[in-house]
Order: sequence, then structure tokens, then C-alpha cells
Amino acid sequence: MSERRTGPRPRWALVAIPIAWIVAVSVIDVLAPPDIHLGPLLVAAPAITPSFGGPRTVGLVAALAVVAQTLIGVIRDPDDLLSANHEAQIIALILVGTSLVVFCVLRERRARELTQVRYVSEVAQRVVLPPLPRKLGPLRASALYLAAEAEARIGGDLYAAARTASGTRLIVGDVQGKGMTAVNDAALLLGAFRVAAHRRADLDELVTYLDRSVCWDLMEPGETSRYGETFITATVLDIPDRDGPVRMISCGHPPPVILRDGRPTTMDVRRPAPPLGLGDLAHPRYHVDSFPFEPGDLLLLYTDGVTEARDTTGAFYPLTDRITGWSGSDPDAFLDRFRRDLLRHVGGHLDDDAAMVVVTRPAPPPA
Repeated sequence: MSERRTGPRPRWALVAIPIAWIVAVSVIDVLAPPDIHLGPLLVAAPAITPSFGGPRTVGLVAALAVVAQTLIGVIRDPDDLLSANHEAQIIALILVGTSLVVFCVLRERRARELTQVRYVSEVAQRVVLPPLPRKLGPLRASALYLAAEAEARIGGDLYAAARTASGTRLIVGDVQGKGMTAVNDAALLLGAFRVAAHRRADLDELVTYLDRSVCWDLMEPGETSRYGETFITATVLDIPDRDGPVRMISCGHPPPVILRDGRPTTMDVRRPAPPLGLGDLAHPRYHVDSFPFEPGDLLLLYTDGVTEARDTTGAFYPLTDRITGWSGSDPDAFLDRFRRDLLRHVGGHLDDDAAMVVVTRPAPPPA
């Protein structure tokens, strides 16, 4: 990775402002009556420079202020060279200027560290949660991930797709907890899904395998006391390439939404299963729900970070109400519009990670 400059780049037009201030204060102070001293105002010049300049620029402006204060003292008291008052002002300027330079150095070091953290998190996200292919057989797909931790950019929400001989299998999930532990749990589940999605013929067999993976693989060796404490809500779908309903098993996860001709419909499940990782406690019999997915439809899969996003009044994001009337069949365009709308609702900052996957079955071209 090539090192990128992280500190503020000096904008030389703005550097003229503190320099002009130094000149103006110096001229007025020299011409002012002997009992008026404007030298202390020179400290404003280096004080405002960190807002647009780095350590060198701040040091330069501070040095100019010290020179100006020295000249003022020499001109105003030529017989005494420098009075005690001017010496004190010069020392104060040196101390303030030095402190500002140190502050700028520490700020740039912090900025470089944050840049490195963001770079590492972006690489980790591409490894743990690679982008969905834009084409999944005849389907078109796109995914959006919004992390609540701005410096981390990754979290416990997950999604993945796998092609089978007759269609596409999708998973969208949300790991209990936050931080790097949640990221690790998400990575393990995604690995289990990618291994088993091609091999398990039936959807209930796949979900059973994933549940056992969460029960045992996500638990550290010797941590049997945590059995049943680690779980992941998820929705697993099987979408056929040709005409036919979507088959779905929901494990405590928010239901998908079908957007057809601008009208959203929530695909509620009749018998939801417990979250992955709790299967051995609940001994579920997985029920497969199904719903139609016709050409021109948009299928929306999301995590609870979307529907539980709150505005300044505490109101949840009303997903189906907000997307009513939205048209178009481009998943990328839909998610771009959705991102803007969701962030506008919450005022620009999410309290929880949010993920959404959009899948479309393009309508056949007109005859």
C-alpha cells in the first residue's frame, strides 16, 4: 500500500489570512500611542492556521508572528531594544506556536492511524464479505453494507450467494453481539454456507448443517458453558433459475419484501425457526415457506439494522412505506436511492449495522 497524505494540505490562499493579520496588527501597533499594545493579538495568527495547514505551515506562521513581535519591540523601544513586556509576549508566542506545532504533528499521526485502520477494515470486509456477483445466473443482484462503527466499516451482518445446478441460494444474517467477535462468527458461518450450499440437496438439510456449525464451530474450545449463547438470525432462500416459487427458511430473521410495480409486500413466514445456534435446544423441524418471484419483481433481504434505525424522534425506519412507489429494475440504482433515504432518516449516523441485498428477475424483452 502506498502511503497517502492524511494531514490537511495547506491552502495557500488561506495562508494569506494569518499573514495579513500579522502585518495589520504590527502596523497598527507601531502607529498606536505608547500606552496601547496590540502585540498579544498576534497569537490569533498561528491559532487559526491548524484549521487548514499542517505542522510546517503552523510553524512558519508562528515564526512570522515572533519576528513581527520582535520588530514591534525594536521599533517602539529603540533605546531599550526590547522591554520586559515585549520579551514576555515573544516568549508567549514561542510557547503557543510550539504547542500548536506539536498538536498538528499528533493530529497527523492520528489521521494516519485512522487511514490505516480503514484500509485494513476494507481489506477484511472484502475477504470476509466479498461483493455479491452482479449476475447470478438469470438473476441480477446487489448488496449494501452500512457499518455503525465508522472506523471499522465491518460488523456482524452477513450475506452470501451460491450457485447450484438449478438456481441460486442466498443467505442474509445478523450475528448476536458486536465487534471483532461478531466479525469472526460471521466469517465462520459464511464459510460453512459456501461449503454446504452446493452439496446439500434440500434447504432444510442446509439449514440443519448451518445450525450445527454455529452450535459448535463458533464456540471456543473448552467453552461448553457458553453453549446456546452464540446465535445468528438468518434467512436462507433457494431461488430457481426458471419459473417457480422461492423457497425460504427463516431463522428468527426479518421477513423479505417483494416490490412489484411499486407495491411492497412482506413475505411473512408461517412457522419461523429459532436462530442458528439454538437448534439443539429447541429441536426444530424446519418448515419451508414459498412465495412467487416473477419477472420484473425486486426481492429485498435486509437485517434489523434497517427496520430498527431511528430518527431524532425515536421513530423506526418504515421500510415498506418509504419504498412504496419506487420503480425500476436496477439493483444498484435501488440501493443507491435506499442508502440516501435511510441515512436521511437517521440524520447520517446508524446505531447498528445495516445490510440489504436486492435481487431482481429481469423481465423478458418485448416481442
